[in-house]
Amino acid sequence: MPAVRTEDGPLEDIVLKKLEDDKAQDIVVIDLKGKSSMADTMIVASGRSHRHVGAIADHVLRALKDAGEGRARVEGLPHCDWVLIDAGDLIIHLFRPEVRAFYNIEKIWAVDASGHRAGAAG
Repeated sequence: MPAVRTEDGPLEDIVLKKLEDDKAQDIVVIDLKGKSSMADTMIVASGRSHRHVGAIADHVLRALKDAGEGRARVEGLPHCDWVLIDAGDLIIHLFRPEVRAFYNIEKIWAVDASGHRAGAAG
């Protein structure tokens, strides 16, 4: 299945650009094709604080809406420890660092260092 494309390019690229612009840390892209039927790609990133995670989530949701993907579902915004954004074939997890370390979802999907996005803040 091809990546979701918008006028501005692949949705994944739009989200990654927004994460980088917002200084998200330790951005990891996980290819789920052939591993899961729930999505094609998962992006995991950290924010420095509750406020940073909430701001990143808000900006990503706005970018998705601007790209015509305004139907994304979101969980976790009230507390901003772990925010999950489900944009269909793209799932975004935003964590505070200590919450991310506790759940360690990269390990669940067996991502190694090569999964880190080149040039990502962190």
